[in-house]
Amino acid sequence: MNQEERKTAIRRMRVLVAAACVLMLLYGLRLIFLQLVNGDDFKSQATNTTDYKFTVTAARGDIVDSRGERIATSVTGYNVVLNKLLMGDEDLDGMLQKIVELLRANGESWNDTLLISQPDAAGNYTFTAEEGSTKDQKALAAMKDNLGLQQYATANDVMEKLVEDYDLANFPLSWQRTLGGIHYEMQLQAFSNVNNFIMAENVSEATVATIKEHSLSLPGVEIVETSTRSYEQSTVLPHVLGRVGKITAEKWKVTDENGQTTYPLREKGYNMNDIIGISGLESAYEDELRGKDGVETITRNSDGVIVDTALTTVPEPGHTVQLTIDSRFQKAVDKALAENIDMINRVYNTGSMKAAAGAAVVLDVKDGSVLAASNYPSFDQNLYATQYSEYSADESLPLFNRALQGLYTPGSTFKPAVAVAALDSGLINQYSTVFCNGVYTFYKGYSPRCTRHGHSGNIDVVTAIKWSCNVFFYDVGRRLTSDVYDAYAYKLGLGQHTGVEVSEAVGHLTSKNDSNYMESLDVQAAIGQGNTVVTPIQLATYAATLANNGTRYRTHFVKAILDSNTGEVISETQPEVMDIIEGTGNTFELVRQGMRQVPSTITNSKISNYPIAIACKTGTPQRSETYAPGKHYLNAMMVAYLPADDPQIAIGITIEYGGYGARTGDLVVDIANAYFAMQDGTLNEDGTIGKQETAADSTPADQTAPAQTETGTDTAADTATDPTAGTTDAAQETAPAGQDALDN
Repeated sequence: MNQEERKTAIRRMRVLVAAACVLMLLYGLRLIFLQLVNGDDFKSQATNTTDYKFTVTAARGDIVDSRGERIATSVTGYNVVLNKLLMGDEDLDGMLQKIVELLRANGESWNDTLLISQPDAAGNYTFTAEEGSTKDQKALAAMKDNLGLQQYATANDVMEKLVEDYDLANFPLSWQRTLGGIHYEMQLQAFSNVNNFIMAENVSEATVATIKEHSLSLPGVEIVETSTRSYEQSTVLPHVLGRVGKITAEKWKVTDENGQTTYPLREKGYNMNDIIGISGLESAYEDELRGKDGVETITRNSDGVIVDTALTTVPEPGHTVQLTIDSRFQKAVDKALAENIDMINRVYNTGSMKAAAGAAVVLDVKDGSVLAASNYPSFDQNLYATQYSEYSADESLPLFNRALQGLYTPGSTFKPAVAVAALDSGLINQYSTVFCNGVYTFYKGYSPRCTRHGHSGNIDVVTAIKWSCNVFFYDVGRRLTSDVYDAYAYKLGLGQHTGVEVSEAVGHLTSKNDSNYMESLDVQAAIGQGNTVVTPIQLATYAATLANNGTRYRTHFVKAILDSNTGEVISETQPEVMDIIEGTGNTFELVRQGMRQVPSTITNSKISNYPIAIACKTGTPQRSETYAPGKHYLNAMMVAYLPADDPQIAIGITIEYGGYGARTGDLVVDIANAYFAMQDGTLNEDGTIGKQETAADSTPADQTAPAQTETGTDTAADTATDPTAGTTDAAQETAPAGQDALDN
C-alpha cells in the first residue's frame, strides 16, 4: 500500500470511529433520558398490575373422644366455583347454561334457593315456601325485600323482576327460571371480581372429570378442593355434637330494630358462603374448630392478562376438640337404654301404650365430666340432611335432645333433696320419725296416700328413703315449705343450668310464685310432683352431688383443646366447683344410707344382687294422660351412683311411659357393667363387652330376666291425689309432666 492509500484508510477509520462515538453518545443520552427524566413514569407503567385476593378455606378441626378416636372430622370434597376475574369477557349466561347441562348430565344439583317453581304449562309460577316453615317464610320475605318488591308480590311478579334485572327475556321460560335462580344466588353471595361464586358443592369425581374435560370452553370455571364435615361415628352423641351449615342471609346481614344494618360475621373474617357451626358443640366451639383461612393472590396487569397466581398465606386447620366421653361407653349406654325400653314393652307394657322414648346420662363423680348422654330414639348425623323430613315427621321425636332438653316430673327421685334440706336445716335428725298408716290426714278434705310398701308405723329418714315413704315426706315437706327444700334442691343441681357447653333446659321447681300455688303444693312437690320438672342431665348432676357429700361440679362435655398438627394440649378443662352444701353432722351419711338400701327393695332385677354396692332412688311420677278414670300413665325415673362406698359414676334416667322406676334397675346394672369393662379394657369398639368375666357374670341366672310381676318401692301406686294441683307453664315446656301426687 502506497502513501496515498494509507492516508485514505486512516481518514476512513477516523470517520467510522467518530460515527461510532456519536452513536454511542446518542444511546447514552437516550438511556439517561429514560432512566432519569422519565424513569418514574416508565416504572409505573411496568408495574401497573392489580392483586386480587381470594380466601382458601382452612380445614375444620376434628372432634374426638377421650381416647382420641375421631367422631367428627373433615374430608376432602370438590366444589364447582366461578371466578369472575378469570372469565374475562365470556358470555356469563351462555356459560351458566353449559355448566347446568353438564351438572344435570351427571345427576348433580346446583346452588339455587329461589323459592319459586318452574313455570307451568300456562307460563305461571308459584312459591315453593312451606306455609308452616318459619325459615321458608323469612327467606321469602327477604327475597322480596332484596328485589325491591312489596310483600304482596306474587311469584309471577318476582320472576318478572328477575327477568328484567338480569336481562333474561330472550331465554325460554324454563331457562329464565333456572338462570334467574342462579343470578339471585350470585347476588346473595356477592359474586364479583374479588368474591367467587360456589355453583355446586360436593360434586362427584365424575363431575370433576367432566368439568376439567371442558375447561377450555369454560374459562373461570374451577374445581376447588374443599373440606366437608363427616361424622366417622355418626350415631355417637349426635344431639350434642350439633351441626354445621352455610351462613344464611339472615345471619350475614343483620338489621336491628332501628334499621341499622351490620355484618357481624364479615367483621369476624367470614365470607358469605362459609361453613359455620350452627348448633351443639359445633357452634359452641366454632372459634376453636374454625381454623385460619389462607389467601390465594391472583395478579393481573393493565391489559387484563393474569401474570401470577400464588398461595400467599397457607391455611391453618382448626384445633381439635376432645370430649370427656369414650365412644365405646357411649355406644354401650345407647344399647342398654334401647334394650331396657324394649324389655319394659315386652314384659310389662303389653297394652296399646308403649314406652317409646327415654334418656340416660352418666357423669364422672370426681369432676362432673359427661361420660355418656344417651337419647332414645336417636338419629344418624350423616343421614340428617337426606332424611330430615322423615326424622322431623317421626312422632317419637328422634331429633329431640331429651337428655338435655326434656323436662320431666322427678317423682320420688326428688326425696333425697328434701331429706338433705330437713337434716341440714335441723328440722329432723336421725332419730326423728313420722307415723305412716298409709294416709296423710293433716289437711281437711285432702288426704294423699302412701303405698306403705315394706313399711308402716314410725318411720325415720333412712327407712323413708329406702321404702320411699310418701307420708314421711308429705309431713317433712309441709313443715320445711318449698322455699327451704327448693333452695337445697337448687344447690344440688335441680332446676338450674348444669354448666354444659351446649343448650339445655332450665326446668322449674315448685314455688310460692307459681300461679296455681296453694299450701298443698308444698306437700305435692316434696315427693317430686306438683309443678316441678327437671332434665335427665340435672338428675345425673344431682346424683353426683349427693355422692360428693354436697359438692357440685360444673357438668361438661369437653376435656381439652388440642393442636391438630402435634396433638399438644392447648387448654384443658379443670374441675370447677359450682356450689357446696357443707352439711351439718351426718346429713349426707344418712341420705346415702337410705339410697344404698334401695336396691334391696327392687326384687326381680339385677340391681338387687349386684356384687358392687349401688346407691339409688327410683321415681314413678304420673303423666297427665289417663288410661282409665283416675289411672294415670307413669314415667320411670332413676338416680344412682356407684360404687356406693367410693362413688365413681352418677346416673340420671328417664323412660317415658316406662311405668315404675324400679324397671330401670337392669339399665343401671348394664351401665355399671359397661363402665367397669371400659376400666379393665374389655369393652369393645361397638359397645359390647368382651368374653372376660364381668360383674354381671356373678349374677344368678334367675335374676337376669324380669318376671311378669314386680315388687319394690314403686309397685302399688294408686293413691288419692290433689285434684286442684295443676302444672305451671314451665312444666309444659316440652315433655308432658305429671301433675298429681302419685309416686313411690
